[in-house]
Amino acid sequence: MKIKIKDIMSTNVEYIAPTASTKEAAHMMHELHIGVLPVIDDNKLVGMITDRDICCKVIATGRGAGWTKVEEVMTKNVTTCFDDQDVTVASNLMISNHVRRLAVVDHSETMVGLLSVDDLARSSHDLACCVLEASTQQH
Repeated sequence: MKIKIKDIMSTNVEYIAPTASTKEAAHMMHELHIGVLPVIDDNKLVGMITDRDICCKVIATGRGAGWTKVEEVMTKNVTTCFDDQDVTVASNLMISNHVRRLAVVDHSETMVGLLSVDDLARSSHDLACCVLEASTQQH
């Protein structure tokens, strides 16, 4: 039996506005114990910001987190998958794009969830290992 992305993805996903400060993003991540926030503007996914973005693009370069906006350092070209696709499609996308998380959208391009390598590991240890191996080669 094929496993659909919607069956294993996280649906209770917090998000942030592009005009929020990176300090606000870091605070949210800290409080929620997460490492990524989708960036939503006008109900559309416009980017993703990670704790690594904040560390490497803000703190390490001496920029002030209180006045640096999320939209200045977020990843704009977000890799997405559809909620009704098979998890092997998602794992292949993660591998080819060297990412550990995918934004999940429905066919109207509305974000409906987030799929992480941890979610993937709960359904297939082998797929998750392949994703981790590919994503660590980039760092």
